[in-house]
Amino acid sequence: MTERIVQWSRREVTANAKTGGHLMKRFILGAASALVLGASGALAQDYPTKEIQGIIQWGAGGSTDTVMRSVTPHAEEILGGTVVLQNMTGAVGAIALNHVADSAADGYTLLMGAENPLLYKVMGLGERDYSAFTPVSILARGTPILVANTEAPFDDYAGMMDYIAENPGEVRFGATGPGGLPSVITGMIESVEGGLDVISVPYDGDGPALTALQGGAIDVMPAVLGASIEGIRAGNMKPLAVFDTQANDKLPDVPAVTSFNEDYNTYLPWGPFFGVFVPEGTPEDVVEKLSNAYNEAAQNPEFTELMDSRGYSIMAISGDEAEQFLTDWQQGTTWLLQDAGLTKNSPEDFGIARPGE
Repeated sequence: MTERIVQWSRREVTANAKTGGHLMKRFILGAASALVLGASGALAQDYPTKEIQGIIQWGAGGSTDTVMRSVTPHAEEILGGTVVLQNMTGAVGAIALNHVADSAADGYTLLMGAENPLLYKVMGLGERDYSAFTPVSILARGTPILVANTEAPFDDYAGMMDYIAENPGEVRFGATGPGGLPSVITGMIESVEGGLDVISVPYDGDGPALTALQGGAIDVMPAVLGASIEGIRAGNMKPLAVFDTQANDKLPDVPAVTSFNEDYNTYLPWGPFFGVFVPEGTPEDVVEKLSNAYNEAAQNPEFTELMDSRGYSIMAISGDEAEQFLTDWQQGTTWLLQDAGLTKNSPEDFGIARPGE
């Protein structure tokens, strides 16, 4: 059918060129547009027709990896397709982000990430952030917690701060690079305490960092509760404080930092999040199919039970609601880091307004 239309169109273009007419040109353009729209509609209707690649920004065993590998099997059932998951680490998640951003905007390459890209510009890590993507689903958010190696010479937040003051440059803090949860929490501590003289040891994700913590390679790790709670329950690491405005019901004996230092109320509540994204320009109906699948999967009892047991809060938002969430999160966090003197570029340079302005 397409071949006959093209052949017919060529004959008419020739005839039309001889007569100088324009009506047939408009008809041909309309026919071509109809073909494109028809193909696009068929693509969305049949989607997915092949394997979908899910690129996870962080290493195996970390919080993002856990969330994505837990929810995706349920999304696959709803989509009626296969999502092949791959961990792609490096450059604080920027390697994975750029890989997906440069992929075809057809719904067959997904970025499964966390909050870090929203800080890339101010941290000097790259020129792209989630504005180059369409959010499929913001699945869940987590609560930060400060944990220590069981052999660390302190058992609570106050003891840690006293030890750091007496032994400057000795305590080893785990990190996942500029813009990661550890850097934000460390920035909060520095702002509230007026400095923090520790050694920062970088890892490709909180999974490897928490493994290093349990092995004694580092002393303290700011992490998300969901990634550390099993290690805490098993006695493989000790909690120092929850970075929230109130204690968490999963670990009720661990104090919230605001219970002993009200200055943290300036920055809290705050937390990381986990989301699925596709390159900007992906057909809307394909995005809708993916969003419906992942949002519904996030409500699956198996997934919600796992998330609840690890202290995550289900969100399952997409569309305008997800876009507004990303905007608000970026504004609050970039300016927190700017005020702490931890950014390379001002949020103003990228049109990121200070919260409330």
